[in-house]
Amino acid sequence: MSQTANELFSQPVLIAGFGSIGRRHFRNLKELGCSNFVFYRTRRGTIPDDESAAWPTVSELSEIGKLGPLVAIVSNPTSEHVAVALAAVEAGCDLYLEKPVSDRLEGCEELLAAVRRHKAVAMVGCQFRFHPLLAKLRERVHAGDLGTTLGADAEWGEYLPDWHPWEDHRASYSARADLGGGVVLTLIHPLDYMHWMFGEIEHVQAAIRSVPALQTPAGEDWADICLRFRSGVIGRVHLDYVQRPPVHRLRVWGDKGRAELDFHAGRLLLELADGSRTAQQTPPGFERNTMFLGAMRHFLDCVANRTQPTSSLDEGVAVLKTALAVKRSAAETASCA
Repeated sequence: MSQTANELFSQPVLIAGFGSIGRRHFRNLKELGCSNFVFYRTRRGTIPDDESAAWPTVSELSEIGKLGPLVAIVSNPTSEHVAVALAAVEAGCDLYLEKPVSDRLEGCEELLAAVRRHKAVAMVGCQFRFHPLLAKLRERVHAGDLGTTLGADAEWGEYLPDWHPWEDHRASYSARADLGGGVVLTLIHPLDYMHWMFGEIEHVQAAIRSVPALQTPAGEDWADICLRFRSGVIGRVHLDYVQRPPVHRLRVWGDKGRAELDFHAGRLLLELADGSRTAQQTPPGFERNTMFLGAMRHFLDCVANRTQPTSSLDEGVAVLKTALAVKRSAAETASCA
């Protein structure tokens, strides 16, 4: 992070929402040198106030501007993202908006227009773009090392009750449609990084089901998604809330080779048609939070230098449109059953 970015901390950083991800950003910003915070909180969450109690806090969007923040971290429930983000931008903030942008398109164009009008830096928090092996795989794909890319397959499954052991998983935002939960939006990262790697998605077909044992209010616990990219790549994404042990991997096929990235094992394997085989591991010291720190450093540098971030708001809205198309396709499939 540049010296100019460090100087940003002379003004407070607004954190909107203080669940598990808001708390992570708070701690990471402190590690990066920030010591001046303000909060927007509705206090409807399940995590105690102990870490935020010492800082100025408001519970009305109209009061955000009075706190004088330069940067806003929007990490409240998905269904409330756009309203808070819009208030923060109108108050003069640059914006780090947790994924997904929203659970609906209403308000997104207004937010995009406000960002353009205020010349704000706006980034969507898609931290997997800062995974070193995913970045390496994208580099190899774009360099043509696998030849012409033909297809890709992403699988991500984790047991939802293990995520936040301190709360009933059925009451968590991930399980509640009214808060923007459900497996498609909550585990949207594969849709994002496949968009980042292969470009615009032009067709979606999907099926979604509940897992009765989970008893989630949203009833959206398992999704199988087929994607066709404008580039010609055919993709498949599987998402679920039930797998134990968890799995997260991405496979890519080209006419000159194939690659597999196992996120949990921290291993990228490339096998080429000429018989060569290479394997890479994540660097020493890498952990899940390394990606969050990398994303936040990047955002702060973009704020300091007034540059466009990776995972821009425009891209975030494009990926949200894909996720909503997944939901529509699944609903149409179910209605024909």
